[in-house]
Amino acid sequence: MLKRVFVAPDPGRTRLRFATRAVLGIGLAVAVCGLAGHSLVGAVIGGLAALPALFTVTDATVRGQAVTTASLPLVGLPVLAVAAGVHDQPVVRDLVFLAVVGAGVYARRWGPRGHSLGVFAFMTYFIAQFLQATPRQLPELYAAVVLSVLVAAAVRFGLWCYERRLPPAPAVAPPAGAGLARITTRQAIQATVGAGFALVVGQLVSGERWYWAVGATWWIFVNTTSRGETLVRGFRRVLGTVLGIGLAVLAAVPLHGAAAPSVALIAVCVFGIFYTAAVSYTWMMLCVTLLAGLLYGLLGVLDPALLALRLVETGVGALGAVLAVLFVLPVTTHRVTDAWIQRALRSVHACTAETAARLAGDPDADPAPGVADLELLLARVRLAVAPLVHPLNPMLGRKRRARRVLALLDDCAREVRGLVAVAADPEASHDARLAAACWRVQAAVEALTGGPAEQGVPALATQPPAAEPALAHLHGLERALAELATPLRAPSGSPLVGA
Repeated sequence: MLKRVFVAPDPGRTRLRFATRAVLGIGLAVAVCGLAGHSLVGAVIGGLAALPALFTVTDATVRGQAVTTASLPLVGLPVLAVAAGVHDQPVVRDLVFLAVVGAGVYARRWGPRGHSLGVFAFMTYFIAQFLQATPRQLPELYAAVVLSVLVAAAVRFGLWCYERRLPPAPAVAPPAGAGLARITTRQAIQATVGAGFALVVGQLVSGERWYWAVGATWWIFVNTTSRGETLVRGFRRVLGTVLGIGLAVLAAVPLHGAAAPSVALIAVCVFGIFYTAAVSYTWMMLCVTLLAGLLYGLLGVLDPALLALRLVETGVGALGAVLAVLFVLPVTTHRVTDAWIQRALRSVHACTAETAARLAGDPDADPAPGVADLELLLARVRLAVAPLVHPLNPMLGRKRRARRVLALLDDCAREVRGLVAVAADPEASHDARLAAACWRVQAAVEALTGGPAEQGVPALATQPPAAEPALAHLHGLERALAELATPLRAPSGSPLVGA
């Protein structure tokens, strides 16, 4: 786990810049709130509002990110008003909270912007419970939220917009469907049911901190699509919380809310949340838990009993998520994994076809965007397959087969990247054998993704060593596709089917 965080590749130091900018943006938001005369509560909500503005906005273009960021208060302020208005009506408050949970997850069907707005809506309602917001506090809370989002936007799009120098990130929509067949619809129902369980049991555990359980359920559902992904994420959340509480006992409790060291550690936690999010959910949750402990220390309510309560409420929330994904309209790991694998294989074919056209002399053919799309799809495949290759997965056969699929897909990606690099060379020439090799790749992909059950992947002919680099990469791609037939077209009940 340590190696995954600190030795993981960081091309272009993107994660480092992402985390450093977050510390700068959130720190400036809190500072501006303080200079504007807001209380400690106002500064806290300002920092918590700036965090999702810098973290969850992931549109493909800078312009799209700016539009989404500008839209955050339009969603968050009405939710904050409702949360404050129903503060003294527990039944209404709880029902509205569940509605916000369901709507927030359902909004994922509208892509990154829907996801960002759904997360911000949930966060503002959650913050209202955290601060016990009442209607008379709304003017200060409104001002803090708007001011913080403006400061975060100024840092992100003015002071340090490193995304302007990066190519637009390709957007990958989740697997489609209609009605209850649509994954986002099922997950919205699952999240609402799981949050309802967490809310009821969480209130039995603590009438004051029950919202922690709902928050745990919500965040477990974020960025997951199958029951396997959700189960693994729930385990990692609990593990990260346990480790974070241990660290909070050692670091946060002895500080007794001392401002200077607490603020310094909070900055470290913010950096850790942003830097580790892409590579380790466990480490991210460790940082989140320590951050929460430090904030409660600044508010003067931190003690070991409160940390123990947080662990219990997190366990309740995780249990709610687990029960929901297992028994309420479950989305199997195989269903999601198969959808992402098929899309990745079609991307392999598209890249190959574009490269062949480029080598044949077509000046309009450009395989480079296809490679970026393939890399993004492979990342989604890895996320979907993660439950099958998890160390705690007891089904060793499925684990071996899933690892084999990932290795062969990585081989495909490597050969495609090499093929595209050859096509980019102006000296590269067309070989008549390329057309036949590309046809075999196309036939193999069609057999793996949509061919009839009796149609097998074309047999791999014995190929002499290719002198042309493009042919060598195509032959390597053929071999990887031929070997994928075994794990992907196995009978029902085998390692990757019905998982």
